[in-house]
Amino acid sequence: MRADARRNYERIVATAREVFLAQGIDAPLDDIAKRAEVGPGTLYRHFPSRDTLIEAVYREEIEELSDSAYEFAKELPPEEALHAWMRRQVRFVVERAGLASALKAAIDEDSEVFGYCKEKLRAAVAVVLEPAQLAGLVRADIEPSDLLRLGHGIGAGARYADEAGMARLLSVVLDGLRA
Repeated sequence: MRADARRNYERIVATAREVFLAQGIDAPLDDIAKRAEVGPGTLYRHFPSRDTLIEAVYREEIEELSDSAYEFAKELPPEEALHAWMRRQVRFVVERAGLASALKAAIDEDSEVFGYCKEKLRAAVAVVLEPAQLAGLVRADIEPSDLLRLGHGIGAGARYADEAGMARLLSVVLDGLRA
């Protein structure tokens, strides 16, 4: 992709994310094009349908969340990396609850995008989970998908809690992970 086309693509996806968060995934695509400062033709060349734009936004959201696990694993000791990831995942679920639900509802669970995102998240979680397990800090029977479900559950419950309540919920789960 040419540099200017790449910039347009990235600007459209970033703008769509903002608009979808504010207005939902049914927001007019022409409004997204205007806010991204591209013509409708440019938007439709990159994203021939609303679904392809929704999939691009979802993929980017998951890639950013996944990338944070790799950053934590590089920068922090194993247990701290795992805890930082869990906090990040819970915050993601709390802040993106409406958008994530709408995006998931719009994407076929058997689609390539959905499969890619599930695998991307599982691999990212393994990067923070396995070192903590090898160090004897976390139960050996915990799997990446377990952490994803736990983080999602805490995030869903924490939507109705203040910061202290969210921290308490997370600490209960983190304590339960210890070996």
